[in-house]
Amino acid sequence: MSIQKPSIPKGTRDFTPDEMIRRNYIFNTIRKVFEKYAYLPIETPSMENLSTLMGKYGEEGDRLLFKILNSGDFMSGINFQEGTPQQLAPKICEKGLRYDLTVPFARFVVQNREKLVFPFKRYQMQPVWRADRPQKGRYREFYQCDVDVIGTKSLLQEVELLQITYEIFEDFKIPVLIKINNRKVLSGIAEIIGLPEKITDICVAIDKIDKIGKESVFVELREREIPEEAIRIIAPFFDFKGRNEEKLAFLSQFFANCEVGKKGVKELEKVFFYCKEIGICEPELDITLARGLNYYTGAIFEVKATNVAMGSISGGGRYDDLTGIFGLQDMSGVGISYGAERIYDVLTECNLFPDDIGTPVKALFLNFGENEELYALKALAALRENGIASEIYPDYAKIGKQMSYANAKQIPYVIMAGEEEMKELLFTLKNMETGEQFKRTLHELITLVTKQ
Repeated sequence: MSIQKPSIPKGTRDFTPDEMIRRNYIFNTIRKVFEKYAYLPIETPSMENLSTLMGKYGEEGDRLLFKILNSGDFMSGINFQEGTPQQLAPKICEKGLRYDLTVPFARFVVQNREKLVFPFKRYQMQPVWRADRPQKGRYREFYQCDVDVIGTKSLLQEVELLQITYEIFEDFKIPVLIKINNRKVLSGIAEIIGLPEKITDICVAIDKIDKIGKESVFVELREREIPEEAIRIIAPFFDFKGRNEEKLAFLSQFFANCEVGKKGVKELEKVFFYCKEIGICEPELDITLARGLNYYTGAIFEVKATNVAMGSISGGGRYDDLTGIFGLQDMSGVGISYGAERIYDVLTECNLFPDDIGTPVKALFLNFGENEELYALKALAALRENGIASEIYPDYAKIGKQMSYANAKQIPYVIMAGEEEMKELLFTLKNMETGEQFKRTLHELITLVTKQ
């Protein structure tokens, strides 16, 4: 039998214990802030019905969905000459891996509305999948940490999301730039150029500006049948610089006769007013910030680390009727998502992981033989009862080998108990960092290790 070389799909990764300890630090830091602001946890299945996912993310999102083949004899009776792969997919794939956590959340809210208290504040930390081309900071399987509130149109929630975002990245010691725009501003631009029906095409093209640059965005707008005159009107927005007040003044004048645009400006002004009043930094108004997802209707956010060349590490926005697709009308929501993988990469590149998040194991009992290991086992149970993560080397092996095991796992204390210690009802404790060692009673042992 031939030996198969082990591998995993491109764009996915295994995580070692050291990596998982760091990842859990990220999740725990974010979770602590979410819960501080009174958000509650939920989980949804990894796969959803394709009918739930399709059509919610735009053309590119639909293309990047991982579809799951139906089980059983699903091929029988299907004529593969009768349509394109896109047309045949619904016949052989009824389910797909979730693309994000927001659409499944909307489905969850509709299905569980009788059990929920509105406004409903939830957080969710789970993997999502996208059939994208793997590259630095972009994976096919990755974790999102989402926080959303649904059932209110109050702009206080946008401000709260900004507070949460600043607090999370302050805890990580990552300097960030938060950008904000409003989809109503973009809808107003589309209305003024006489193409309100092209708002999705305009947003999808503009959303790529950081990846492909201004001139390439203009090329894509032409490919999407946006007239030259319309592009000429849009072009100044790409180069407009200045403070938020100057940008708002410019937009107010531009939207003098456009109600939807004026409403977007007023919402932005209110968010900035609240930020000033409660003493948090105003996000930067970026008129070209679009976020290509179809379901956004109001404020949209994007967060970038200022000390690392990387795409956004967080983003989100307001969606006024995402639940309406599933039959529950007038249920506005707003949320933001933090990318665990990109946060991990930033913390690694900037050496920002704390030094004290190493091994959770605090002590290792060495094994000196059958009698000694029984003595050690009783003490080990006492350490664990006191919440000290500890273990015993399972085999009676050379001391050097057991010490190497402790060093490899970065265990700070080694505990030894031979015949002499057993007679005295003591233990010898060795500090692996300093090399110091001294005899202690079990009670003293527990007290000393607990303090570390």
